[in-house]
Amino acid sequence: MNIPKTVVHQILKEGLGKRKLCARFVPHSLTPEQREDQVTSCQDITAMANADKNFVNKIIMGDESWCFAYDPAAKRQSSEWVGETSPWLKKLKFHRSRIKTMLIIFFDSQGVVHKEFIPEGKTVNADFYKGVMDCLLKCIQWVHPAVFRNQDFFLRHDSVPAQKAASVCQFLTQKNVTTLHYPMYSPDLSLPDYFLFPKLKMELKRTPLCRCC
Repeated sequence: MNIPKTVVHQILKEGLGKRKLCARFVPHSLTPEQREDQVTSCQDITAMANADKNFVNKIIMGDESWCFAYDPAAKRQSSEWVGETSPWLKKLKFHRSRIKTMLIIFFDSQGVVHKEFIPEGKTVNADFYKGVMDCLLKCIQWVHPAVFRNQDFFLRHDSVPAQKAASVCQFLTQKNVTTLHYPMYSPDLSLPDYFLFPKLKMELKRTPLCRCC
């Protein structure tokens, strides 16, 4: 039509009131059943919190994350106060180490209850995670003896196959541990990803992580 692009842009933006948006990447495309499961889970938690004002403090949250043997410092960590005429600081660009280990951690409102690094070459399967649960219960008994004695706590962890295995569920049932339902593909409900792991990994930056941890 021999119309300049600037005119087309003006017509779209000013005349038609349009705007150009980029697609937003999402981790997963949830099915209607999965979305309904998320809503139901959140409603159940809200109801339990309304019934017990101390409900949130009784939750023991568990999650896992990769920790690198060496992670270079961020730009903000390398900033320095300099004079007005000082030259720009230069820094060599380092890459994070290829050596990494997985950290499994459990915490509540008072702090970390149990943590452990996965040994190199070890796979987190049902048998291994069952051992993790056994160590967690021993730590709860040591850190919060009254809570453990009265079974006055709730466990919430991911919904990966190792944690949903029949042997793990049977073990927790035998120990009278109440677990909170964790819907699949619910990163927004994972508290460690929002404040625990970012702060932890910021402290670990530029600090070599011993492989024997």
